[in-house]
Amino acid sequence: MDIEYCLQIALRKVNGYTIRRCTYEDLKAVIDINLKTLPEHYTEYFFESLLREIPEAFIIAEINNAVVGYIMCKLEFGFSNFRKLGFVKKGHVVSIALLPEHRGKKIGEALMIEGINGISSRKGDEIYLEVRTSNVSAISLYRKLGFQTKSILKSYYRDGEDANLMALELS
Repeated sequence: MDIEYCLQIALRKVNGYTIRRCTYEDLKAVIDINLKTLPEHYTEYFFESLLREIPEAFIIAEINNAVVGYIMCKLEFGFSNFRKLGFVKKGHVVSIALLPEHRGKKIGEALMIEGINGISSRKGDEIYLEVRTSNVSAISLYRKLGFQTKSILKSYYRDGEDANLMALELS
């Protein structure tokens, strides 16, 4: 079985949406979603490099053959968010976005779960993310999934807003 076919298999179905691994053909739609929904934008090369680096944790949501959301993660080595002295392999949720009309349908949760699974499959010890302190619904979702706020990053975003650094220890 060829690898591209394996990556196309749906990871799960949620409320009529298909959650699956991203392909290079999906990147234009992913970049469009990023531009429409988030103030933080990345180069096309950055998206491609993350897809190449860890396709297991670059996941999209689609309905009627249209991409409506994504999560992209990367792997890093660094100091643990949980252990006092520890250098660990950790996943970083670089970006997660969902078109507004598709929110509130458990799609973001499904994307997060599959992103976490992708990091776990690469033997990550923990996963972390930054989220705007004003994004109450996202913070609530991350807490539901077991993430803990580890610190507040002052003026983290370009507009000066603080971020919660949240992390989840993987077993």
